[in-house]
Amino acid sequence: MTKAFLDRGRIITEASDAVRALATLQYGTSLADGRLHLSLFEAMFLVETEKLEVVNARGKAYSAEQLVRSQRPGKSFWTHYAVFKDLRGRGYVVKTALKFGAAFRVYDRGKKPGQAHAKWVVFPVHEQDKLTWHDWAAKNRVAHSTKKKLLIGVVDDELDVCYWEARWLKP
Repeated sequence: MTKAFLDRGRIITEASDAVRALATLQYGTSLADGRLHLSLFEAMFLVETEKLEVVNARGKAYSAEQLVRSQRPGKSFWTHYAVFKDLRGRGYVVKTALKFGAAFRVYDRGKKPGQAHAKWVVFPVHEQDKLTWHDWAAKNRVAHSTKKKLLIGVVDDELDVCYWEARWLKP
């Protein structure tokens, strides 16, 4: 199992063959010394799938729940994580999309960041959230301007996800 360290809010792996394998699977951001900087979503997913152990400075391992509490994420964390986990579990590469104004960008199976463009920008929403036509148009505009399809991940109270895809169509 790969080991990572929680250091001042950052989750950084050790440098090892197992870490290189994770990088090949498009996890994290590679650092110059062979380690990876993982997002909280990536670390949580890898902890839950027993591919990663995150430890503190004294070597004590964090459970997935302790890891989340240590980072103090926002109120929509579990909605976002449900979408991340579902997509990653289906074999898609999921990366942040903050510069696009979305939660995630998702690459089609077999495609890699830097070698191909993401197919979707993803906006996770809880089924109880209100989405106005103005919100919908803004999200669609982001997707269109980045030449991606819009994917809305709707999460219910059991953290199950269903998806709605929107794209521009010229009749």
